Amino acid sequence: MPRVFPEHRPRRLRGTAALRRLVSETTLRPRQLILPMFVAEGADAPRPIGSMPGVVQHSRDSLRKAAVEAVRAGVGGLMIFGVPSERDAVGSGATDEQGILNVALRDLRAELGDDTVLMADTCLDEFTDHGHCGVVDASGAVDNDATLERYAEMALAQASAGAHLLGPSGMMDGQVGVIRRALDDAGYSDIGILAYSAKYASAFYGPFREAVDSQLKGDRKTYQQDPGNAREALREVELDIAEGADTVMIKPALSYLDVLREVAEMSPVPVAAYNISGEYAMVEAAAANGWLDRQRTVLEVLTSIRRAGADMILTYWAAEAARWLD
Repeated sequence: MPRVFPEHRPRRLRGTAALRRLVSETTLRPRQLILPMFVAEGADAPRPIGSMPGVVQHSRDSLRKAAVEAVRAGVGGLMIFGVPSERDAVGSGATDEQGILNVALRDLRAELGDDTVLMADTCLDEFTDHGHCGVVDASGAVDNDATLERYAEMALAQASAGAHLLGPSGMMDGQVGVIRRALDDAGYSDIGILAYSAKYASAFYGPFREAVDSQLKGDRKTYQQDPGNAREALREVELDIAEGADTVMIKPALSYLDVLREVAEMSPVPVAAYNISGEYAMVEAAAANGWLDRQRTVLEVLTSIRRAGADMILTYWAAEAARWLD
């Protein structure tokens, strides 16, 4: 047999758990995890989401309780999505100070103060009766500039309600710049923007659309990115940073780890990745059938996203994973 020289034995550093921990290149900590949460108008108790076992549409009361528990577990932040009882063509509920998302933001800011980072989804899709992320014209196409006006109004409503970070996710051209100017002009210069800079037209959003009772018919390919494009993502990130984004995000995470790595290498601001509903549902389904060890798989998935370069991860496992990691 050929001689194996001592310096060529990397297994020496794998022999015990303590050794493996000592030389681990990638860390996964609770503070790096952000929990997306849904709150439904008129709900008096949590409503299970069939395609996302363990995830619910919260009532206002259950949202407060679950948020407190997640923060106690050590999660770094909460991203809140509203599910209104009524919708219209321009998503009026998104800017109504009594709309479910804005009410929920005020609830959580009053409950938690600055003990966590409270984030808001700054998009119209949950609030429109057609399910698109913006205002549509007579032909049914999304009107980019009319949508930006609504985003500015929505951003001000969310800032007033207590959000620390706003998450424009509609992939409209110029959305970050318009929101930044609106915030600054209204005296909200300390409110940050978590830009969904590269959001792909993915097949993995299906369970999320159940979670927010989406009214969408068709798809969002005219404004979300084509799954085959990577260079385009870098241009989008550069534009958002130039417009004032404080952080940028890649969505989905697992199918776009290569894009995440490229963005992490070039971005001067923190980079987030969204471990989305379909990715969650796949693991939960396989674990429920006994095909995968659930805890090991979840932690491996999240570690892979961190290894690819994410500074923070939005994941429906955030609170549970935080407890495992504590």
